[in-house]
Amino acid sequence: MLMDIKILIAMHKPYWRPKDKAYHSLYVGARGREADWAQLRDDVGDNISAKNPNFCELTGLYWAWKNLDCEYIGLCHYRRYFIRRILGMSLHIFNHKDYAKAMEKCDIMVPKFTRCEPSVFERYAQAHHAEDMIKTGEIIAELYPEYKKTFDEVMAGSETYYLNMFCTRKDIFNNYCEWLFNILFTLEQRIDISDYDDYQKRVFGFISERLFMVFIKHNNLKVGLQDVYYLDKGGWHRKAQLWLQKKIY
Repeated sequence: MLMDIKILIAMHKPYWRPKDKAYHSLYVGARGREADWAQLRDDVGDNISAKNPNFCELTGLYWAWKNLDCEYIGLCHYRRYFIRRILGMSLHIFNHKDYAKAMEKCDIMVPKFTRCEPSVFERYAQAHHAEDMIKTGEIIAELYPEYKKTFDEVMAGSETYYLNMFCTRKDIFNNYCEWLFNILFTLEQRIDISDYDDYQKRVFGFISERLFMVFIKHNNLKVGLQDVYYLDKGGWHRKAQLWLQKKIY
């Protein structure tokens, strides 16, 4: 029986996308905007599309949680895709068959670890506002105390999963979203981002990348690690620049 797999491509403008049946383009931050290029929009049904400037692709994640019914679900980005290497050389973007095979071997597929020296928390503090992550830890201790030890371990560690990319069962996804958005919506009420620049106002997207590993580790999910291909690597220049500025100044 063919697995019911939906891989959402978070997009905010027209862009090339794989034609494989697993992929579905999702316009994130669609509220108030017309678009005939997207198969799906994050502003229909139960949604938080208006929060996109602060929640990034999480507005698409929320929409899928509340409105999409499938057996397996995944998220990638219009410039970033999971790949496998053929004979260690040529690259192949994952298709439905690849996702199905991966899901037979793991609970969740994610990008390979990213090293964060000296620690996940210190790296976050170098590029963003450290107090936001500290407040996140306090909220976890309040709402999900059983997760606090894992949160502290991840923050003190030097590896994590970035990019908010994955493929997993819908029931695992639902549990993750309930946990994640409860934390983020509480954080939203407790921090003031009015003086942040547009980049730093994406704080809830940044926080979620670090919380992803906390959820996976605490729930002992069997992880499948996969390479990621960047169609355009320009976005990483901004992150590198911020990190260097923090180190120098």
